[in-house]
Amino acid sequence: MENQKSNFSKFMLLWTGELISAIGGGLTSFGLSVYVFQKTGSAASMGLVTLLAFLPTLLLSVPAGVLADKYDRRVLMMIGDGFSALGIIYILICMLRGEAALYQICIGVFISSVFSALLEPSYRATVTDLLTKEEYSKASGLVSIAGSARYLISPILAGILLAVSDIKLLFVIDISTFLLTVISTAVVKKGIAVEKIENKAAFGESLKQGFRAIMDRKGVFLLIMVSSVMTCFMGALQILSEPLILDFADSTTLGIAQTVCACGMLVSGLFLGIKGIKQGYVKVLSISLFFAGVTMVGFGMVENIYVICLFGFLFFAMLPFANNCLDYLVRTNIPDELQGRAWGVIGFLSQIGYVIAYGMAGVAADGIAWKLQVGVGRGAAGVVMAAGILLSLTAVFLYMVKNIRALERKSS
Repeated sequence: MENQKSNFSKFMLLWTGELISAIGGGLTSFGLSVYVFQKTGSAASMGLVTLLAFLPTLLLSVPAGVLADKYDRRVLMMIGDGFSALGIIYILICMLRGEAALYQICIGVFISSVFSALLEPSYRATVTDLLTKEEYSKASGLVSIAGSARYLISPILAGILLAVSDIKLLFVIDISTFLLTVISTAVVKKGIAVEKIENKAAFGESLKQGFRAIMDRKGVFLLIMVSSVMTCFMGALQILSEPLILDFADSTTLGIAQTVCACGMLVSGLFLGIKGIKQGYVKVLSISLFFAGVTMVGFGMVENIYVICLFGFLFFAMLPFANNCLDYLVRTNIPDELQGRAWGVIGFLSQIGYVIAYGMAGVAADGIAWKLQVGVGRGAAGVVMAAGILLSLTAVFLYMVKNIRALERKSS
């Protein structure tokens, strides 16, 4: 059902809360990456922590989507944001009692991720609840900006804080942001009349409905499958950029470099937030992903922080265009009443590639470094460059699929 009234101001309040949460989460993520690499010197260990932080979100995204269609989405967001602090608190307690072991860090990020899994489908479905169709593109650009905050603001802030304190301060700040996020969501919830939920289907049946919403639309299914392949290649850069840089630079340099790179996402996110994309979504998607792959090759070419920052900036500049197009093509081809269930399934299928990347990229980088007798950073660079080439080839294939191009005609 079309939204009859815009609630853009409520969306902005909700978005502000998620922006704050992203910054806090980015501080913890950055701090843990540096901490684990300094203790182990292994890209595989960093990948393991990232995998365990991500896996619950992936596995629980589908049932979380069903819950988003059966219960108040704002309440689910508050539970997800609030209780995800428990895992961070656990790691902090371990560190206050001495050094946190790798297994303790893994337990903490796993607990946090379990509760965070409730957030994404409810958040995306709430955006649909609040906004008109004409506002989707601009909202997507702003959501990209909030998502980029963990790369844009958090790294340089974390680098500065680590220079004067230690990782425990980053945890304390992150924990405090959860309270602010829950409050902003509660305010939005209070200002929205909760519609009576007519869907009385059993949980299993609702789950099937979410899958059918995807499987019955061949173009949407193919787009999601291609997206899963793409996230595998892009995940390689995400997980290996830190050991690649830390192998020849310190944590402060890493923080500055990550911020510079993420400025590309800010620039294009701001552009999309103001202008949006009016047409040619599939074409823009393919072009942005092709050049993202090219920049990944440049990112790993040389051990030079300026070259890395340049190609990293260009890589991140491509992502909001790709995400905007993916979001629009899927959102406008799924009925509103199935949005929660559909986004849960979409989140699961499209992000399987990250599991492969997080599980294998670090191991591959360590293996290359050992076999060629080079640093872990050079091993990581080789994996990143190979993934970039494959991403560009996938982008070309995507544009050639007729069922995917047809999605744009259906949504117009």
